[in-house]
This record gives sequence, structure tokens and C-alpha cells, in this order.
Amino acid sequence: MSEMREATFLILTALADEPRHGYGIIQEVAGLSGGRVNLLPGTLYAALDRLAAQGLVELSHEEVVDGRLRRYYRLRADGQAELARQTERLRQLASAAETRLRALRPRPA
Repeated sequence: MSEMREATFLILTALADEPRHGYGIIQEVAGLSGGRVNLLPGTLYAALDRLAAQGLVELSHEEVVDGRLRRYYRLRADGQAELARQTERLRQLASAAETRLRALRPRPA
């Protein structure tokens, strides 16, 4: 995987520290993005299905709360490795941008 959409990156990041259920992932992604990324349930579950098919996430466990089934997802080892690769890719891009921006700053006389 060479490039990852921001929402996908944030979903993996939300699962990096502990398993979460769908609504928990939605809340965590909103918090991580400062409210810029607001996932709809259909979008989230489509992404989770895709990420599971790629071997990056898996179902951790299920529980029934107030008569409703809650599915918890967790990051797999391949998901951790991919998140690390994407983090490094973004770090390199940010570093290149910072270097160029520094070159644009006026120099003291």
C-alpha cells in the first residue's frame, strides 16, 4: 500500500492502543482529527470490511449492550506495520515541506 486516505489512517490510529467498537472508533477519529473527519456508520463499516479483507484489522470480540450487538475491532500485526509505514511516509513529506518553507522565510540582515 503506497498511499492511504486520511480517514483510513485515522481508523488505524484509533485502533492502535486498544480494541474499539464502531461508535468508539467514530468518536476517536473525530477527536484525533480535531473534528475535521466525521465518519458515518456506513462509511466506517465499509472501511472496516476492506481493512479486514486486507488483513490489517480483525474482529476482537462482541458483546450485547442494551439489546444491541457491539462489535469490537483491533489492529492486527500487519495493521501495526502498515500504520508505522504510513506514519513514516507522512513524516518524510512533512519534513520536505518544512525544509522548503524554511527556505522561503526572510533571513535576518
